[in-house]
Amino acid sequence: MNRQRLERVVEYMKLEELEQIVISSPASVYYLTGYWVEPHERMLALYLDCRGKAVLFANAIFGLADTPDLPLVCHGDGDNPVTGLAQVAKPGRLGIDKFWYSKFLMGLMELRRDIVPVPGSDPVDLARKQKDDVEQEKLRTNSRINDKVMESVMGMLGEGVAENELAAQVNRLFLQNGADCEGTQLVCFGANGSDPHHSPDSTLLKPGDSVTIDIFTPIGRYWCDMTRTVFFRTVSERQRQVYELVRRANEAAIAKIQPGVLLSDLDKAARDVIAQGGYGPYFTHRLGHGIGLDCHEPPDVSGSSHTPVEAGMVFSVEPGIYLPGEFGVRIEDLVLVTQDGCEVLNAYPKELQVID
Repeated sequence: MNRQRLERVVEYMKLEELEQIVISSPASVYYLTGYWVEPHERMLALYLDCRGKAVLFANAIFGLADTPDLPLVCHGDGDNPVTGLAQVAKPGRLGIDKFWYSKFLMGLMELRRDIVPVPGSDPVDLARKQKDDVEQEKLRTNSRINDKVMESVMGMLGEGVAENELAAQVNRLFLQNGADCEGTQLVCFGANGSDPHHSPDSTLLKPGDSVTIDIFTPIGRYWCDMTRTVFFRTVSERQRQVYELVRRANEAAIAKIQPGVLLSDLDKAARDVIAQGGYGPYFTHRLGHGIGLDCHEPPDVSGSSHTPVEAGMVFSVEPGIYLPGEFGVRIEDLVLVTQDGCEVLNAYPKELQVID
């Protein structure tokens, strides 16, 4: 167990008035224990009480082992997986994280009718929002790798290359640089860029296209994420105008980041730039999301997130404009909040580029 992280979670449990919680998110279990398990349909559950007692419940097939500070209770495929947890949990409120399958929760409730399940994700989510020094350095390193991959991919742009071919090259480059797995990279040419989450297909690059490349993957369990938009061979005046609005929106939000500012105010800073430029309705998503052991994790950087920015947070700043049937522009950086501002983790240029 990582005792420092455990103590942070326990403090948040006390603030939430939760005496016990069940943690099932693989990323959150790893955050506290150092064990990474993808349980799929099987059960993985970390029980934690407000005194810091922790017990891990896992299928024997995962191959985990006891440690002095983390007892392990194993079950097999033929067993009722919640039996051990039912013997440890106390009567009353039990915080359940948002990822635990309902089949396990209902099985526990059948065995323990004196347990009252309540939402229990906040203590771990709140602890994970502020990255410690080890996490910060991993996120810095991974963003430098992302810069390197983005530069290489830009050099592969050429007439007739396909979106899915380029996305495959991104994955190859990430794997060569230590990525844990392949990802679903976003490569969007021309009108496809008007869909913020367009899946790469066989569309071929042609002169005059915008090219939006959003690349992300876990490296050593921690994610990187960055988006750049460039133009192939030529850029129209309308494309140039939209690009500069998005770049200014990205920079306006970044300039406003410091502890104490509301996350919703960051969203507003970017949105105001785009609205004043006449494209407000075409910025169709939140400004950003937290990132760490999950690509999308708290905090939510949106107009409805009235949470103050805190030093140690890492999140994306990714305004965009999406014009149906024409093109789209998105520019995304990851930022680490410092005591007096922020550190932008991505160094790949944001000046408008026309790739020939």
